[in-house]
Amino acid sequence: MARLIQDLEEDYLKPEIPEFAVGDTVRVHVTVREGERERVQMFEGTVIRRRAGGINENFTVRRISGGVGVERTFLLHSPIVADIETVRRGRVRRAKLYYLRDRVGRAVRVKERRA
Repeated sequence: MARLIQDLEEDYLKPEIPEFAVGDTVRVHVTVREGERERVQMFEGTVIRRRAGGINENFTVRRISGGVGVERTFLLHSPIVADIETVRRGRVRRAKLYYLRDRVGRAVRVKERRA
């Protein structure tokens, strides 16, 4: 039974996932369906968490839009996520950046990681 589930998971795993970590600023290309039409929308922000593994792996991206914090959680292997591109690398010392929710303005910035 367990072997069957692993085989099914492998069919749905995306072959190439770009390398990104918590603290990075990413641009997620999301496929949006509006009636009969389908278009790609971009959501850019800071990755504040990345969790689980395998088919259920997901990550949360946070950005400030109109002075309000907006967070979106994406399944990494979902067909809705068309592409993920890393805009800049962040240097952080935590696995989850929930503390950014309490910060406002320039305090939300994450230092850049040097290569």
